[in-house]
Amino acid sequence: MGKFQDLMDRELRIRGLAENTRRSYIEKMRRFVRHFMRAPDQLTAEDVKQYQLFLTKDRRVTWSTFNVNVCAIRFFYRNVLRVEWNVEHIPYQKTSTRLPVVLSGGEVIALLDAATNLKHRAILMTLYSAGLRTGEAIHLRLEDIDSQRMMIRVEQGKGRRDRYVMLSRKLLETLRRYWLMSRPDPWLFPGQVPTRPITYRSVDRIFACAKAKAGIRKRVVPHSLRHSFATHLLERGVNIRVIQRLLGHRNLRSTEVYTHVAESYIRDTKSPLDDLLPDTEGVEPSEK
Repeated sequence: MGKFQDLMDRELRIRGLAENTRRSYIEKMRRFVRHFMRAPDQLTAEDVKQYQLFLTKDRRVTWSTFNVNVCAIRFFYRNVLRVEWNVEHIPYQKTSTRLPVVLSGGEVIALLDAATNLKHRAILMTLYSAGLRTGEAIHLRLEDIDSQRMMIRVEQGKGRRDRYVMLSRKLLETLRRYWLMSRPDPWLFPGQVPTRPITYRSVDRIFACAKAKAGIRKRVVPHSLRHSFATHLLERGVNIRVIQRLLGHRNLRSTEVYTHVAESYIRDTKSPLDDLLPDTEGVEPSEK
């Protein structure tokens, strides 16, 4: 990419895109250019189509990975090179709907019990008890924990929006013990370099280790604790609008997905078959 990478990074920063998005877009463009072994200003719309076919046919990437590649390529040719051909003609792939995998209450307890390191336990408790994204949890500062109002301030979450979430009493007790032991400052969960927060990768490792130790077989990741938080609130009868605010969702549709996995919504909905057929309890099966 050379100079084009610097130009792309500049345009991404000017538009205020998140760090993860910037890194992802640049990496996707690097792979695109490396595939053809030519400078990006020498590639055409037809080359883009060939690369899309390669992603679909040879690499068989998921629709989400495919569409991130499209976003990166569109951004580059629209905002960096400003080509004459119509960037909008680069097609996206049809999306699919996948329901989140949710941990049961017992599995959450097992996961937390498996995290014997106090800092690791505090991180996992924070993710679950407040429904935070990993990026929001690792960027918490000491002053974001308001024990007087029993709130956690989430500064500049996804979409660059601030919000407040509840501070669990149990979490506060754990955080106080953790603070007395480690005295973190300014980050609540510092990384190996104390002046910087813990990394996403470290949280992934912490979660994976606790998951294995707890014997959880479900395909879950740290973000699954956020899904579990929302689902468990819904099962307890919390209004979906309140859950939307706590999660920081701009659109209610993003929150409504949890109605498809909430046990109470499914279990407490009576099947019409139960009204159509008579009660067969105590009826002996007929002999052949």
